[in-house]
Amino acid sequence: MSMTGELDSRHQSTDLTERTLTPEEMEKLRNDRVFVSDFKQQKLETDAQKNWDLFYKRNTTNFFKDRHWTTREFDELKNCRESEGQKLVLLEAGCGVGNCIFPLLEEDLNIFIYACDFSPRAVEFVKQNALYCTERCLAFQCDLTKDDLQATIQVETVDVVTLIFVLSAIHPEKMQKALEQIFKVLRPGGIVLFRDYGLYDHAMLRFKSGNKLGENFYVRQDGTRSFFFSREYLAGLFQQAGFETLVNEYVLRETVNKKEGLCVPRVFLQSKFRKAVPS
Repeated sequence: MSMTGELDSRHQSTDLTERTLTPEEMEKLRNDRVFVSDFKQQKLETDAQKNWDLFYKRNTTNFFKDRHWTTREFDELKNCRESEGQKLVLLEAGCGVGNCIFPLLEEDLNIFIYACDFSPRAVEFVKQNALYCTERCLAFQCDLTKDDLQATIQVETVDVVTLIFVLSAIHPEKMQKALEQIFKVLRPGGIVLFRDYGLYDHAMLRFKSGNKLGENFYVRQDGTRSFFFSREYLAGLFQQAGFETLVNEYVLRETVNKKEGLCVPRVFLQSKFRKAVPS
């Protein structure tokens, strides 16, 4: 998923160290010292839900492609079962319009999915999908930073949580709260599968001066925001919320932006965290 035009993947590798910047990129980041005013930042926080709702109003269900890569890259979705016939309970936190959940529902018949999103409009699109069935899926609106997840999901009943390009849209000061909520509904031994924007991703370097909200935190033209994670920062957040780190690595991908005819370096962070089983 990308906000930088149509992208074709050419080469992918994983790494534990961050991408090396060119001298020009280092200079650009060093000189970007203009922060958005406190007043405007407060307005962006107040209007966050509205801005995402407008995003889905403009793009309906067309912006993101269905994520059929989820089962390919996250084998845990199939391996999390303790027995072959076990029904897997999954929470897709930040489900958008269902690009991840509907391919999963098609591929895995023995799964129940809770799907929540910040945007009421996105949740409505999920419910309108022909594949939506209340016996196998429950979609609901939820702001992970303040609403109570336990109003819908019982404590320690979820096997797997997917957090895919979601945490980056939350203000850094509120990320901890979101992870603590997820921790409560996840069963001991349960897994969080995480994928999001990594430090020095091409999207981060494309921001012009005046779009910076904080360290590695930016605002797009439409008012939606994006944070770019380092491995260390992400691991710290999850550990503070009580999780163990199992996998935490950069995915480095060379992609071609067909629209602009450019080969660009994409950086994502793909990670796996576990809620410890009490000894």
